[in-house]
Amino acid sequence: MTNAIETVNLTRRYGKTLALDNLNLQVARGSIYGFIGPNGAGKTTTLRLLAGLLEPTGGEIRLMGERLRADGGAGQHLVGYMPDFFGVYDDLRVWEYLDFFARCYGLGGKRRQSTVDQLLDLVDLTAKREAFVQSLSRGMQQRLCLAHALVHDPPILLLDEPASGLDPRARVELRELLRTLRDMEKTIFLSSHILSELAEICTEIGIIDSGRMVVSGTVDAVRRQLQGGNTLRIRVLRAAEQAEALVRDLQPAANLPEVVQVRRDEADVHLLYVELRQANEEQQAALLAHLLVQGIPISDYHMQAEDLEHLFLRLTEVT
Repeated sequence: MTNAIETVNLTRRYGKTLALDNLNLQVARGSIYGFIGPNGAGKTTTLRLLAGLLEPTGGEIRLMGERLRADGGAGQHLVGYMPDFFGVYDDLRVWEYLDFFARCYGLGGKRRQSTVDQLLDLVDLTAKREAFVQSLSRGMQQRLCLAHALVHDPPILLLDEPASGLDPRARVELRELLRTLRDMEKTIFLSSHILSELAEICTEIGIIDSGRMVVSGTVDAVRRQLQGGNTLRIRVLRAAEQAEALVRDLQPAANLPEVVQVRRDEADVHLLYVELRQANEEQQAALLAHLLVQGIPISDYHMQAEDLEHLFLRLTEVT
């Protein structure tokens, strides 16, 4: 089966500025792909290229196996695009707003009315159909613009920072809506810098920095690839200072791990965080046994994986 989105050496320049540098991207059909990067990394440029709103300087784009033409014609029917800053027609009622765009796509008569009703139901705005767009909250306007992107029933959705400016409740509602769209076999490509939220809903993520793809794959695969070590969280009943010193002075051996750093929690002096360099389970057990032999009473311990937020910050600092 062909991918929903595929780019080959996709490049975009603005004058002398290289905004996108040979981007090779593959997004499987029916997936939710999170495109992550700091401001200016090339996220919005990529989405506009995929939507056919920009012409690439080099490379090519394939949508549902079909090469995107220079005029972006194919993208108009294969893609629904929601930009990060969207415009709405304040003097229109909610149903009129969707009806207008349905007419733009050539939907007529009963089909247009049915499409508007179905989309309002999908984004939970049926009760607001007679309200003016300007009276909607930010979250409701965001859902309305998503409905606009779905008017022509495209197989691919391109969403640029869809959670931007939303309150916590609206973000939860958006995540549930994205899961519903995935169940409808839509392929969703969304950009964001809020990694914690993407990790909850995305099947795959890609990290872009300075116009280049740094890493791409499933959330777990990316975490494993970027994880430089493991953090062992150890709680002791007493003698925390002694335990900290013992761990810090530990010399790596065949059965003992290499300690990168050790620190105590500022709020809980009995809690230690020990960062190890790629330690296996036997080495972790040997470290705990070493502390027990030295008379350190351990009440709890577990491995604490570094979250994507810290991995991203560490990665982009290096690059």
